[in-house]
Amino acid sequence: MGSNTEGQTVMEVGSDGVAVITIINPPVNSISYDVLNSLIENLKQALHRDDVKALVFTGEKGKFSGGFDINAFRRLQSGRKAEYSRPGYASVEILTDTLEAAHKPSVAAIDGLALGGGLEIALACHARLSTPTAWLGLPELKLGLVPAFGGTQRLPRLVGLTKALEMMLASKQVKGEEAFTLGLVDAIVSPSELVKTARQWALDIAECRRPRVASLYKTDKLEPLGKAKEILKISREQARKQAPNLKHLLVCIDVIEEGIVSGPRAGLWKEVDVFQGVLHSETSKSLIHIFYAEHGTSKVTGVTDIGLVPRRVKKVAILGGGLMGSGIATALILSNYPVILKEVNEKFLQAGIGRVRANLQSQVKKGKMTQENFDKTISLLRGVLDYENFRDVDMVIEAVIENLSLKQQIFVELEKYCPPHCILATNTSTIDLNLIGERTKSQHRIVGAHFFSPAHIMPLLEIVHTKHTSPQVILDLLDVGKKIKKTPVVVGNCTGFAVNRMFFPYSQSAHLLVERGANLYQIDNAITKFGMPMGPFRLSDLVGFGTSLAGRAQFSQSYPERTYISMLMSLLQEDGRAGESTRKGYYLYDDKRKAKPDPEIQKYIEKARNISGASIDPKLEKLQEKDIVEMIFFPVVNEACRVLAEGIAYKAADLDVASVKGMGFPSYRGGLIFWADSLGSKYIHSKLEEWSSKIHGEFFKPCAYLAERAAKGAPLSSPVEQAKARL
Repeated sequence: MGSNTEGQTVMEVGSDGVAVITIINPPVNSISYDVLNSLIENLKQALHRDDVKALVFTGEKGKFSGGFDINAFRRLQSGRKAEYSRPGYASVEILTDTLEAAHKPSVAAIDGLALGGGLEIALACHARLSTPTAWLGLPELKLGLVPAFGGTQRLPRLVGLTKALEMMLASKQVKGEEAFTLGLVDAIVSPSELVKTARQWALDIAECRRPRVASLYKTDKLEPLGKAKEILKISREQARKQAPNLKHLLVCIDVIEEGIVSGPRAGLWKEVDVFQGVLHSETSKSLIHIFYAEHGTSKVTGVTDIGLVPRRVKKVAILGGGLMGSGIATALILSNYPVILKEVNEKFLQAGIGRVRANLQSQVKKGKMTQENFDKTISLLRGVLDYENFRDVDMVIEAVIENLSLKQQIFVELEKYCPPHCILATNTSTIDLNLIGERTKSQHRIVGAHFFSPAHIMPLLEIVHTKHTSPQVILDLLDVGKKIKKTPVVVGNCTGFAVNRMFFPYSQSAHLLVERGANLYQIDNAITKFGMPMGPFRLSDLVGFGTSLAGRAQFSQSYPERTYISMLMSLLQEDGRAGESTRKGYYLYDDKRKAKPDPEIQKYIEKARNISGASIDPKLEKLQEKDIVEMIFFPVVNEACRVLAEGIAYKAADLDVASVKGMGFPSYRGGLIFWADSLGSKYIHSKLEEWSSKIHGEFFKPCAYLAERAAKGAPLSSPVEQAKARL
């Protein structure tokens, strides 16, 4: 294979007359244009050769194919021409009219992965054999796309409409055993026998000992037209309700329906046309950006590129069994890490262990864990009341309350009891790590392991380093993060680090607007419609006012000139309203913790308004949804610019991932900075300037980084001469 190629296929014709075409494009045998070119060439050659009776498609090194090369989609989105610019060439003319319609039968031998375009090639074959552990699926909708090689037409005809919709709309993959039960594959074969069995299967079809099935024309699994239309109607309603901003889900349903109503060939051509449209949509560009950004977080200059190897972390200790500590313990034992949980007394210790048990029981109730696995997993947890058991741990994670002097004392104790190689991590969400470790002699071992609540569910792990933190310690924590299925993002040290730092204006801008006349519930509704899991006020209720006020105190101390302090939350707390846990906050909560607006909230708003001396602005009383979104998020973008300028984040893409994984910013908008760049630095700067002069000077004032980008008309994500947080 030449150095300029991106993968290939190799064809070997055996003495039995079977041509085995192997996809080779490590690590997952993705379908690049080079692979597709090579596959088409070998397919045509095999069909014309007299010594070839049948074909088998497989992939190198235990993987069939992980799907179409996402980089190729990116190139198309950036305007570069495709090798196959003629719509439908690969899908209709090659897979349907050449492979599926061929007189020589073909069999797909599936191991490892058969996803996206890889599975679609297999679907066009006359039979599919799979290993029991292979994963099959059409996850294109995760990237804002629809299947483009016939998947929308063939999958429903093989597994039925309901299952096909689930597999496509929810990007649900199935294992080989389930695929066989569904009818997606024809047999389950061990990896060692897979290709041999596939060869014989293909010959059996050629010699009429087995049926030749063109899945595009199967009808036995399809529901009658009336029933099918009803299923599609329900599916549309669910998509509109659950993902109102994701239009490509509805488009995919339309394509499936076209094939059922007008025939599969009409469905194929509609699939081709629709794909061209969704490929160039903002949704797809955003989701593909996030896909690459997420994969890029584990590459850190000065850490992952200097030849270090992660040390094995065999045992972890956690201090504090509260909500965060118990969640972190759960995440670790779920990935087979033995954990020691320390508390200050027996009552707190049993409560902490109880929380971990409850987290695991929840998995059992949902059918995600067997009782046997529960027993095995909980046995990895051990509770203690002193430091004696810390003498052989490889990592400690401190997860006590946000009290600086308490944390400082704990780290002094840890230094005494933990072995010299032990990583000393803190789960603090806002406190400067230099302050936490200032009384120790081991600052090279101190690192932030900032989990997000609930820690066993939320996907982000913010790894915070100081200028003293050893690259080895960061690498070790990156390794642990991946093993416990988190997305790790490495950031520098400051109050709030990256995520909480850039989002601290989120709640403050909401309070500022409410004190000047905006409707509290309208703000939450607008932010939810934009795509956040909940608005700033509902989020404050969920987190609890104690935590929110403690965080605000930290930020007001570090960034006093741009912190907006509203008394609204404090007034509510004084009245015994502390959020969801007390059934009253900005909302009222019933027994099932369902939120509803509280008509009494207005009296607290008026009281807060009187204390701050804020006057009602008639314009803010009539804000449109677009205005609300911008006034809530542009201050967040402004703070993210400061985070970039100070080198707290290594690259803008890391902040995109952190905003999505840590705060629930909609991935289909590409993350905070990507979304901001879609609006333009000039526009954001001009709006902040306007609000700074008319509403609140310092809070909305654009930072120097944003002003510089706007002056040049440059994206916020473009490389800058920033003070990189070098390690």
